[in-house]
Amino acid sequence: MKSFTVNENDSGQRIDKFVSKVTSGLPKSLLYKSIRTKKIKINGKRAHEGDMLSMGDIVEMYIPDEFFSEGSDAPDFSKVKIQPDIVYEDENVILCEKKPGVLVHLGDEGDRNRAAASERETLLFILTAYLANKGEYYPERENSFAPSLCNRIDRNTGGIVILAKNAVALREIDEAIRENRVHKKYLCAVHGKLEGEKTLTAYHRKDEKRNTALIYDAEVPGSRKIITAYKALAYDRENDLTLLDIDLITGRTHQIRAHMAHIGHPLLGDGKYSNNLQDRKKGYKYQALWSYSVGFEMAGTGLSYLDGKSFYVSGKEIGFLSVFGNFDYKVHIAGQKKRSKR
Repeated sequence: MKSFTVNENDSGQRIDKFVSKVTSGLPKSLLYKSIRTKKIKINGKRAHEGDMLSMGDIVEMYIPDEFFSEGSDAPDFSKVKIQPDIVYEDENVILCEKKPGVLVHLGDEGDRNRAAASERETLLFILTAYLANKGEYYPERENSFAPSLCNRIDRNTGGIVILAKNAVALREIDEAIRENRVHKKYLCAVHGKLEGEKTLTAYHRKDEKRNTALIYDAEVPGSRKIITAYKALAYDRENDLTLLDIDLITGRTHQIRAHMAHIGHPLLGDGKYSNNLQDRKKGYKYQALWSYSVGFEMAGTGLSYLDGKSFYVSGKEIGFLSVFGNFDYKVHIAGQKKRSKR
């Protein structure tokens, strides 16, 4: 028998979710059978599938020991010296700028064959170590929670990723993302000339086997509507490239990359949705795409202090901006901030 005392980060979740997190390799069929056969109890009484946990509850599990890890599996975070590039941080969340080439978490990009040791290369691992080393996260004190990413961006895309430091913040941000109350803006460089502003609508279907997005002008079985708005900011005649500000109104897998390629303007350096051989010869090995801004609508939530606020990267890491000599990133951000206050 294993016994757990529900802490603040465990509370507010269903008993079945809690059990699945504190066990390892427990089949769902056995989990629910254990609940039905009274082998899982809350405060000495039989648990039911829909029971919600509260702080201080005692959860007892009469299931085989093989489904519980022996000792602590937490790595030695003190050996991690990489410092994340923090855009904003408070007691609940971190906004971190990810560099191209870095995985947000293990197994991302559909790559199921990455070695377990590669976990140390991920942004999630670096941020977890950052919190552990500054005394804000103690793995040994947690039953079911670890710092968690609320959004992800592709391995070869740069920009802002949101991390929740506690379970309440994670639920609040996740709900806001589902309700389109977290607004992400991107800068990208595309082949060809585009002018003005336009809102594009299409239909998106993910090819799971190839980890690519398929874009259609009309709805097809299994597709979902996507909306991508852009504004042309600058044009480089020599290389025939346009700098775009993208307002990601919906957020699907590879939406910007696939949508822009669909209209005949693939991203600079993107080898998945265009032939980037010539781009690579010029030194562009990653797609020219950067999540430069995140804004929040959080009124009436526990994170209401973020309501109406937007956060921006410094711009110093966005290498492809150098192509557009007349574009001033700082002036662009100042304009964004001015408009948001109206």
